[in-house]
Amino acid sequence: MGIQVEFNPDLALRDIEEFKKGNRKIEECIPEVLEAGKVYDFLKSGQRNYWLRGELPLLETKGNEVLSRPKASIKILEVTHFLDGEKVFTKGKYKVLDVFNDNAVHFESYKKMKS
Repeated sequence: MGIQVEFNPDLALRDIEEFKKGNRKIEECIPEVLEAGKVYDFLKSGQRNYWLRGELPLLETKGNEVLSRPKASIKILEVTHFLDGEKVFTKGKYKVLDVFNDNAVHFESYKKMKS
C-alpha cells in the first residue's frame, strides 16, 4: 500500500453546467464569468500537488483526462488536503491573472508564452 498523490501542472475544473445540473459543487467548476484579478475557490477529489510559485493554465475537463485548451492563466494561492469520511480532497484558492478569449497558444506545457 502506498500514498496516492497526483502532481498537476494545471488546474482542471468542470463546466459550470455541471453545477447547474446538480452534478458538481460550484468549487469544482469554472465560474460562469472569469475575471482577471479575482480570486476563486476550487475543489478536487484526491490528494493533489500544484506548483505555487508561478502561473498555471486553467483548463476545462470533461473527465478521464479530456481537457480543453487553457481558459485562463492563474496563480494558486493556497491548497489544503482534507478527509471527508474516508475520501481525500484538495481545496484551495486561485487568482485569475489573464483570461483567454481566442485560439492563440498561451502556454507551452506549463510555461506561459509572452504576449
